Amino acid sequence: MTDNAIAHTAEQCMRVSDVLARVGDKWSILVIAALGERPYRFNELKRAIEGVSQRMLTLTVRGLERDGFITRTVTPSIPPRVDYALTDLGRSVLEAARTMGEWAATHRATVEAARQAFDARAAEAL
Repeated sequence: MTDNAIAHTAEQCMRVSDVLARVGDKWSILVIAALGERPYRFNELKRAIEGVSQRMLTLTVRGLERDGFITRTVTPSIPPRVDYALTDLGRSVLEAARTMGEWAATHRATVEAARQAFDARAAEAL
């Protein structure tokens, strides 16, 4: 096994799954994508991500900060200014997400055709 290879043990799979769950979460990927444009203040970020509640955005940015994908910078002022920005790790996952997004866009029709064929076979089996 090379140094870069991932061991396929149950423990390693659980660790990888944990990271993938964070970056693959609907709101996390939208926050990362928005912050890929520029740093945002909390309310700007909330306005930029359609449909996210304040509570869900709070939980999402806390999780992303905890995992090292974003930074939270508080500037003492009245009211305090809080800015969120991507870290190098966050920028690297954004690149990977863009690649996966491009792959999904390229192969969307093929996946949809496979689903339709599967559903048709399943319906015939009934």
